[in-house]
Amino acid sequence: MMASGKYDLVVLDEINIAMRYDYLTVDAVLDGLKARSGQTSVILTGRDAKPALCDYADLVSEMVEIKHPFKAGLKAKRGVDF
Repeated sequence: MMASGKYDLVVLDEINIAMRYDYLTVDAVLDGLKARSGQTSVILTGRDAKPALCDYADLVSEMVEIKHPFKAGLKAKRGVDF
């Protein structure tokens, strides 16, 4: 998919969590990123990004929770939280 050049943007949502639990290896993800088309941007999300991915990335951001509805007792919403 990433190597095809058909997509301008690919979002690998929560892929860092998949690597944390060893569903994917860092090497496999890096191989995929390195093989992508030059016109395809890729966003990886999830906590605990591996250092090798951070080193390879052009941009690394960290989000910090300020306020969350779960703390007020609200339940997860279908289509938003899962």
